[in-house]
Amino acid sequence: MLDLKHKVVIIEDNIPLSEGFAEVINTTENFKVVNVYHNCEDAIENLKYDNPDIFLVDIDLPGINGVEGTKQIKKIMPNCSIIMVTVYENSSMVFDALCAGAMGYLTKNVSPEDIVESLNEVVNGGAPMSIKIAKMVVSSFQKQPSKIELSQREKEVLTLLSEGNSYDGIADKLFISKNTIKFHLKNIYIKLQVNSNIEAVQKANKENLL
Repeated sequence: MLDLKHKVVIIEDNIPLSEGFAEVINTTENFKVVNVYHNCEDAIENLKYDNPDIFLVDIDLPGINGVEGTKQIKKIMPNCSIIMVTVYENSSMVFDALCAGAMGYLTKNVSPEDIVESLNEVVNGGAPMSIKIAKMVVSSFQKQPSKIELSQREKEVLTLLSEGNSYDGIADKLFISKNTIKFHLKNIYIKLQVNSNIEAVQKANKENLL
């Protein structure tokens, strides 16, 4: 008979807790635990053998922690789902793990019903997490700076300017007129949102554009 249950791997160094999770999961109709590990290193080594659909990963682990473990697992198995297990739901490490590719998290005092509910939510495309953590994730994406792109000519003008060249010196080196230089600088000011040559050079250096 074909086994259609979703395969789960637990990575948790608290043995009683990992056994408790496994017991709850193995009583469900849709999920089964295929392996339990006490560190990420062993779990990563056996990824292809276990071939799980879902991971429950403790954040605070010896050796490779849950955040780094999540990154490595997602590189090898990008389509798997990872749920973090943590003591503190508002931990910055939870946030880091979600940014690394985890789908959600469970607190260690979670009820058996919530474990099953979270697993079902993940396989249905959801992301079990608190409102607070969800807002942190959304806010981080909103704060991502827009990618500033300067043309090759604009970079040349700004680089020569940063080296102390005058407009005449830049014009001679690039074989263009002073008016063309001013045109490029106007565009640079707009892109970098600055109002002077000094500000333009400082902003370009800060953004690693030169």
